[in-house]
Amino acid sequence: MNTQGADCGLDLKIHKHVETSRQVIFDCALENGAIVAANCFKEYFPKDAKYYTYVWPRDASFACVAADILRIEDIQERFFDWCTNRAADFRKTGVFFQNYFVNGLKASGNFQPDQTGSVLWAVWHHYKDNLKEASKHGMLVRRAANGICDKWRGNHFRQVTNDLWEERFAFPDLEENFTYSLAACVKGLECANAIMPNKKWVEVAGQMRERLRDHYAGHFFRTYGKLGDGSIDASMLGLVYPFEVFSPRDRRVVATVKKIEKKLVIADGVHRYENDEYDGWIFDSMHRNKGAGAWPILNFWLSIYYARLGYREKALQYYNWVLNRVRKFIPEQIFENDIQVSVKPLCWSHAMFIIASRELGYLQQ
Repeated sequence: MNTQGADCGLDLKIHKHVETSRQVIFDCALENGAIVAANCFKEYFPKDAKYYTYVWPRDASFACVAADILRIEDIQERFFDWCTNRAADFRKTGVFFQNYFVNGLKASGNFQPDQTGSVLWAVWHHYKDNLKEASKHGMLVRRAANGICDKWRGNHFRQVTNDLWEERFAFPDLEENFTYSLAACVKGLECANAIMPNKKWVEVAGQMRERLRDHYAGHFFRTYGKLGDGSIDASMLGLVYPFEVFSPRDRRVVATVKKIEKKLVIADGVHRYENDEYDGWIFDSMHRNKGAGAWPILNFWLSIYYARLGYREKALQYYNWVLNRVRKFIPEQIFENDIQVSVKPLCWSHAMFIIASRELGYLQQ
């Protein structure tokens, strides 16, 4: 582990969290290739937390990238095989839907374009040092890239799409697109093209890039179309990492991050969007929500942004906020009380910790 001058106490804390993250990723990577968001059957999983033993291809893709960083082998290829051979309707449609049961049946059929883009990014990342090896997953790459293109209509998707938070929809008749979804698809198509060049994929990625330029008006909107949603959403950080559609120094990105910090950061904890109410807590049959907490994945995401910008102190500010509030497992949300119960550990949270640790130099590139 490269600590770049970190003190011994911090070094030990990070090392422990790295090893815990390794354990969580292994626990969530099942024998049949599925990578679940959380393994609810482990003794450490809170009894009152929501059931999360589903496969979200997006979450699993981030877990695969974290596994690459940790030099964990095998689970990535097994997951790619699961995507190709088990995910319901993938061979038919070429896209992944909201989430799946472990056996591959759909748990929800909502179309979330970023799921497919994220899988293509994960395949590219795993083989980026030798892209010829990715040919073993040629069917996955071709079908997924073609699937994105088949559902694209020049400036919007031709069917209703669901955002990554699974709380909003964009409609074809309004020519709406979620910013995060487009960014993920741009990256996915460009990654597919790097593996096996295809002019159509480049063309569609270019159309999506062009459309994304319209999504900016003082900051990047959550949704743009005939009826745009100008709400500020922390997922706009995806424009920089991992999708790299814009530079971290792009004035539009800088303006968006300033807006995120002004509206969504509370005492250094990063929230998804204004007035978020989701807490993931199942207390009784009334499902009493008490308001959302801060999301570790977003703290780590903002840390990655500032690390790429070269502002290490700022990056550590958001990174350490999480580490100072968790003992072992990193949850989906952090609440400032002992009553609300979050999913813990969340595989995506641990994956983002690993990625942020690499960006900060605590893990080798």
